[in-house]
Amino acid sequence: MSDLEIERECPGCGNDTFYLAASMLVHLGKKTKWHCTECDYGYIHITDDVETYANAEA
Repeated sequence: MSDLEIERECPGCGNDTFYLAASMLVHLGKKTKWHCTECDYGYIHITDDVETYANAEA
């Protein structure tokens, strides 16, 4: 598995692989957007302090 993928169970479909969709530095730290490789589920992670979960809408 590369740095662009992580293993985490998707609550939408049960798949265990997410890919890095975007990354940027914000005032809270490093913001990363992860998307499931099988469905449209995605979430945002900001450093180790803030993590949000939401359905990805394209």
